[in-house]
Amino acid sequence: MAELSLQTLAGCGLAIGAYPRFRYDARGGGGVGASAAADPAGTGIGTGTLHFAPDGLSIPPLDWRTTRFLGLPLPPGLGITIHPERLEGRLDGATGAMALEFAARFRFAIGSLYRAPDLIVVTTLGTGPVQGRRHTASGEPLDGDGRALLVGVATIAPSGDPWLDRFLGLPDEALALLRCRLVAEAPEAQDLP
Repeated sequence: MAELSLQTLAGCGLAIGAYPRFRYDARGGGGVGASAAADPAGTGIGTGTLHFAPDGLSIPPLDWRTTRFLGLPLPPGLGITIHPERLEGRLDGATGAMALEFAARFRFAIGSLYRAPDLIVVTTLGTGPVQGRRHTASGEPLDGDGRALLVGVATIAPSGDPWLDRFLGLPDEALALLRCRLVAEAPEAQDLP
């Protein structure tokens, strides 16, 4: 098993329903995952499965510091935190193609005044094209520096909160664009006898 570090980057995006796309700076997030990947070239990034433990993943919240909508930052106090529950899939080290099953709870809040029920997001984040009923995008495979663009379309079910469901037009579709970097972790030095 090899260890790989996933780093989230700037230049991400999110769209839900008919709303225009949010611009999202996800720098500072990520986590360490395990790869059962064959690596004949010795690059540290081979072909095989990837698994990231959800409790070790960190994704910055969408708030006034990280997110812009129609060119303006989100209003202070309004925020969406992301709580990952699953991130695992496959990587092809030869082509840079990647497909990761992603599941998370998105928690929308307005300061301490309002906290909505979690929105459940389940999708495949991949480096290929995606096409939903409303949204379309194309990912980018890993480049020589380990950078990639993962894209995914998810169907978002109603939350059960009439106000939020009406505001977002749920049920509807969401589009996620995640710029990231995958880096092989150096093996820990062995203690000499």
